[in-house]
Amino acid sequence: MAIDDFGAPGGETHNPLIPPVYDLVWTLVAVGGIVTLLGITAIVVVSVLRARRMTARGQDPWTMQEDLAYRAMQSGVLAPTVSREQRLAELDDLHRRGVISDDEHRDARAEALRA
Repeated sequence: MAIDDFGAPGGETHNPLIPPVYDLVWTLVAVGGIVTLLGITAIVVVSVLRARRMTARGQDPWTMQEDLAYRAMQSGVLAPTVSREQRLAELDDLHRRGVISDDEHRDARAEALRA
């Protein structure tokens, strides 16, 4: 019967001071590291491709969300629809209650009639 460097019979090369489960742990650590590296690489590649596509369309990838939000606010699509009569009635009510002055009332009515 052969004896290995660690004194184990049968030519085994496992160190008796290190539990066999450590081999599994280190294998899982290595696989986890590889999976993490692949995931990070995929995120970078997708981000670069999206940035190039947006730039080709004339969009700034760093400010696209803010640009879209600004355009939506300026479009009037999100604004509540108030008729001219409702706005004028609201201004008259504010003036009657003394919330706005005569000058503010006149200017606001002129602006509402222009719109």
